[in-house]
Amino acid sequence: MNFDVQTLRWYVAVAEELHFARAAKSLNIARTKLSGAIIDMEAQLGYSLFVPGASPTQLTERGAELLSSARILVAEDDERARIQAAEASTQTHTLTVGFTEGVTPTKWARIWNERFPDVALDLVPTTVETQLKLIHDGSVDIGFVRLPIERDGLDVVGLYEEVPVVVVPKEHPVAAFDRIGVVDLADEHLLQAPEIVPEWASIATEVADGSAAPLPPTGSNEELIEYVAAGLGIAIVPQSIARLHARKDLLYRPVDGVAGSPIAIAWPTGRASAHVEEFFGIVRGRSVRSSRGTSPTASSTPPTKKPKSGAPAKKTTGAKKTTGGGKQARTTTRGKRPNR
Repeated sequence: MNFDVQTLRWYVAVAEELHFARAAKSLNIARTKLSGAIIDMEAQLGYSLFVPGASPTQLTERGAELLSSARILVAEDDERARIQAAEASTQTHTLTVGFTEGVTPTKWARIWNERFPDVALDLVPTTVETQLKLIHDGSVDIGFVRLPIERDGLDVVGLYEEVPVVVVPKEHPVAAFDRIGVVDLADEHLLQAPEIVPEWASIATEVADGSAAPLPPTGSNEELIEYVAAGLGIAIVPQSIARLHARKDLLYRPVDGVAGSPIAIAWPTGRASAHVEEFFGIVRGRSVRSSRGTSPTASSTPPTKKPKSGAPAKKTTGAKKTTGGGKQARTTTRGKRPNR
């Protein structure tokens, strides 16, 4: 028989009900559609399945023979569907989220686990060097990234901007201040490529006179902080990085005059699954009762805070002394650290 299972299922319904109207109602289709399908079957077979003009409806002998075969094929299709449904119900659905160094995703992960307990959330630590590769090759479905990045093929939405801080040994003169201006670091030796902190590079003495010592090989922020602890120079990094690698012999202070470090969330363009959209909604603060709506819209820049009406603009006044002895509050990031 060259009939699809749906057509056979319709035929079985009529043959068992022996009433076209009741069969159509049970199948939730129009009676005319059902009658047309049976007429097409009879035309392809070349014989009648139901006794013409009989009332009530009666099967022909050949119609009864076809009913036995059709029931077997329909039952086999039902069994396949049952097995597939059972397998699907036992599969563990997972959303994989990458998070670059310094981002702590535990808050969003907790909310996700509360709202979607049947969908596992796999958190994958990344670095500035690996954050895009893992998104593009599908290793993560969505990822927290540190800007700037190459945006081709990605939808990117800015989330927040981190404060830049200078990391110095505990006995460094910076310890006497609660924040410092970048101009006050002009005579320091930066253990990073000048282009990483262009605001410092534009006023740095060692850049102007070419006296900068060669930079030590640095493969990670952890190594960079280790060089600072060894007294080889200073580092200017996002505050979360300084917190992540905090240690007792170092301290950090906010730096005025240096651009912040934006954090964004990104996923491959055109691959925003329902789970990706739900996670994006959680990150953006969508409540459990909010409708998911359409796919998230990419934004090129993170949101900026506007000053309150009538509030005076903040002025940078340079270095300011700490009144409390310059003690550093230490916070440990709870997210996973990348394997080194």
